[in-house]
Amino acid sequence: MEIIKHQNRIISIIYREQDWTKGLNFITPDDFYVQVGTWWYEKGKKLDSHIHKEYERKSMRTQESIYVKKGSVEVTLYSEEEELLQKYKLYEGDLAVFGYGGHGYEILDNDTQIIESKNGPFVSVEKDKKKF
Repeated sequence: MEIIKHQNRIISIIYREQDWTKGLNFITPDDFYVQVGTWWYEKGKKLDSHIHKEYERKSMRTQESIYVKKGSVEVTLYSEEEELLQKYKLYEGDLAVFGYGGHGYEILDNDTQIIESKNGPFVSVEKDKKKF
């Protein structure tokens, strides 16, 4: 797992296919608005049935994660001031979580499939994103 920081803030967490460990493994800090973890269990493992209770949370920004199911993507990271920080590639089985700063994507292969997850509820593109 690689954690990319700028000015002591997490910009991105990269979790590669080879980073998986058995059991339950949360890869984001508890104070992130989006929580991302992995499960790796053997056949027969039972997890407690549960309902998530209503609990008011306050989110001041959107944080997202992407998982590459098929193909590849190049990620470009930016600071909060829109300065280029770095680029990296994600391949099938890789996951990235984005905290602060900005990011952009370029799809590198035909038929690339990516799952994106972020905290909600969805407000609007105009209220949520500053494009540059």
